[in-house]
Amino acid sequence: MESLSYTYKTTQPITKKVHVGVVGSGDLEILLFPTKKAETSVKICTGSDGFGDVWQNVLTRFFDRYPISADIVINDFGATPGVVYLRLTQAMEELSDEK
Repeated sequence: MESLSYTYKTTQPITKKVHVGVVGSGDLEILLFPTKKAETSVKICTGSDGFGDVWQNVLTRFFDRYPISADIVINDFGATPGVVYLRLTQAMEELSDEK
């Protein structure tokens, strides 16, 4: 198990909690929490060691497109970078859902 932490300067605060995905083989869960900070903190717990650079690249690409301010927790069980980006995009859809 590896724990990773990243911080990104961001400008768009979220207003509600979001939970997408599940912790299962080849998947991950993402939890977003509102914050009053002008940045996003990302804490990752992953069973796949040694992929810090890959995580950073995926997250940087995401925050370049979606500069949301939140506290994010990601619990990973071997998801590929494509699945990670898909789940992050799914979380953005949940944020914009007007239920």
